[in-house]
Amino acid sequence: MPQKFTVIIEEGEDGYLISDVVELPGCHTQGKTLDELLERTKEAISVYLKSTKDKEIYTKFMGVQQIEV
Repeated sequence: MPQKFTVIIEEGEDGYLISDVVELPGCHTQGKTLDELLERTKEAISVYLKSTKDKEIYTKFMGVQQIEV
């Protein structure tokens, strides 16, 4: 059964796109284009899940908030 994950995407200083999977600590990757980034992110998630298949993953994404200081 497919699982859904929350991915934060940012642009790095070098112009590459960076993804960070909120529910999977340390699961991130980068790509030159959005299509490449999404494909690599799916691969990173698959590898992460295979390496932790005996552990239960539970986090509940609450949202993103921008704060001006």
